[in-house]
Amino acid sequence: MPVDVVFFGPPGSGKGTQATRLASTLGIPQISTGDLLRENVARGTELGKIAKPVMESGALVSDDLVIRMLKERLEQPDAAAGALFDGFPRTVPQAEALEHLLQEEGRSLTAVLFIDVPDAPIVERLVKRAAREGRADDTPETVAARLRIYREKTAPLANLYRDRGVFRRIDGNRPVEAVATDVLAAVKNASGGKLG
Repeated sequence: MPVDVVFFGPPGSGKGTQATRLASTLGIPQISTGDLLRENVARGTELGKIAKPVMESGALVSDDLVIRMLKERLEQPDAAAGALFDGFPRTVPQAEALEHLLQEEGRSLTAVLFIDVPDAPIVERLVKRAAREGRADDTPETVAARLRIYREKTAPLANLYRDRGVFRRIDGNRPVEAVATDVLAAVKNASGGKLG
């Protein structure tokens, strides 16, 4: 059975870092919808041509288009053993669309890993990262706004996934190595210990 895992949590919680590490450990792709969109646009695919003007206007690409890209990505050979979803789904309709897509492919979510970090360390992390990388978009004010949007739109996914029995909380306010150990243990546990 493929190992399909959603990384879920507030911006700056370390989802991307943990997804990258787990992808490397398990040998399955980390799928970021942002990367997927940019890749399709860069390659000039049919879906990329539809997405390009929407992205250039600053609007959000429709869930339907993102799901079509995800479907194509999951059909690639490297995703046959599973995939790690980083930054998607962000809303309940997206979660339901992903669930439907996986069912169509004869798959289901192995686990949803909630990387839990309190607001104060998140603001500190993102402001430090912005300074390190020369990014002007992560000020304490913009981070607070992103956290507000996360709580309104994305946090409700926790209840949906708890009801599905796939939700696993990971304390993300610790060193990267400690979090990575718990991430791998949670996925092994959720897959019935069938990982290599």
